[in-house]
Amino acid sequence: MAWGACIAALLLLLLLAAAGGNNGGVHCLEQGSRSRSRRALQGRHHLRSRAVGGATVLELRHHSFSSAAPSKSSREEDAAALLSSDAARVASLQRRIHNYKLIGSSSSDDAAASKAQVPVTSGAKLRTLNYVATVGLGGGEATVIVDTASELTWVQCAPCESCHDQQDPLFDPTSSPSYAPVPCNSSPCDALPGGTSAAACGGAACSYTLSYRDGSYSRGVLARDKLSLAGEAVDGFVFGCGTSNQGAPFGGTSGLMGLGRSQLSLVSQTMDQFGGVFSYCLPLKDSSGSSGSLVLGDDSSVYKNSTPIVYASMVSSSDNPLQSGPFYFLNLTGIAVGGQDVLGGSSAAGNGNKVIVDSGTVITSLAPSVYNAVKEEFVSQLAEYPPAPGFSILDTCFNMTGLREVQVPGVKLVFDGGVEVEVDPSGVLYFVSSDASQVCLAMAALGSEDETSIIGNYQQKNLRVIFDTQASQVGFAQETCGYI
Repeated sequence: MAWGACIAALLLLLLLAAAGGNNGGVHCLEQGSRSRSRRALQGRHHLRSRAVGGATVLELRHHSFSSAAPSKSSREEDAAALLSSDAARVASLQRRIHNYKLIGSSSSDDAAASKAQVPVTSGAKLRTLNYVATVGLGGGEATVIVDTASELTWVQCAPCESCHDQQDPLFDPTSSPSYAPVPCNSSPCDALPGGTSAAACGGAACSYTLSYRDGSYSRGVLARDKLSLAGEAVDGFVFGCGTSNQGAPFGGTSGLMGLGRSQLSLVSQTMDQFGGVFSYCLPLKDSSGSSGSLVLGDDSSVYKNSTPIVYASMVSSSDNPLQSGPFYFLNLTGIAVGGQDVLGGSSAAGNGNKVIVDSGTVITSLAPSVYNAVKEEFVSQLAEYPPAPGFSILDTCFNMTGLREVQVPGVKLVFDGGVEVEVDPSGVLYFVSSDASQVCLAMAALGSEDETSIIGNYQQKNLRVIFDTQASQVGFAQETCGYI
């Protein structure tokens, strides 16, 4: 059996995982170390980018809340904050999905064919729970959260009325000769989420407001400026210049990169350069020297995938009454735990369970019937370990104190067409406590069967995930993430 070293993430112990695939879906895991990985990340949040062949690549990293090794109490406080914020995001996404059911969505652009690559990293250093990349904007730089469920890219702008602390200098419109506000009577203003009326603007610059259920928000004006992605220029890029922005999820970042399916997203605005295709490989959180990549364009030769890419078709409005909005919907038709299919008797097995693939949600959230089936099998296969109390949204926990090696069931997601995706072993368990006295299944149940399941970034680590908006498909392949 081949072994690979796993490195500790911000709020968990990462583990050493067996590489074989014919072991009944069970992985042997071993506790790892935190201190070396934390030191390696100190001082590194300006992320690299470069063009490689026909692709533009941005480095991706994950943030941490602190550069110091956490005590047990602070570790649990950070875990509680992470999961609480994640639950708020899930609730916000459910509300937005419901709104799109009511009002529908529009948008579509013609594609071309170019490529680009950007580094993607853990956002841990900047005190946010998501993955970040650095881009050029108006001659300066901005480190932004990579978010596949957002319609609009925005950054904090000077003069800032009310802003969260960020590590990069604020974007100053007066220092950029290419900056220009977007007027109210314009198609970009009309394309804003929720719409903006010219009457409300009074003929001045188009304003925007983005609010989230956890109380986070960004407000400002819509503007144009030159965006730089690994030397690939996007002239007249439309973004939000936010002068009032608050929210713990933003951490020390400059703002957010909108990669959703919408008219104002980076994907749509760069259709001529990159053909509506992008992909990412998300690194293990806070791991030593670990960084992933965001690749813009369809040049798969730059990937480092170890398995062939398999594609699942997106659910579209033509065969589903739910309007897709900015979200990437797939049909989840099966889940296997430790080699055992757990959806055989579930309604999801026959009709498919609609899920969105989201880079901004951490923990995968499933419809209660689906989650309960996964939970039952997981508890059965880990019956030898004593139970531990639940923690926040995680209710399937075990006490593994003192154990150096644990056999953990593998998890496989199955989508339309029999597309199978193996979850990396590091995405199966969530270590709440550093002494392994509270180790939980890294999945949660939604509030009702009517809500939409979400595949979070915790279960997407060490996968190349490809979003092809023109072919309306999402691809998956195993890949040990690194800046390529």
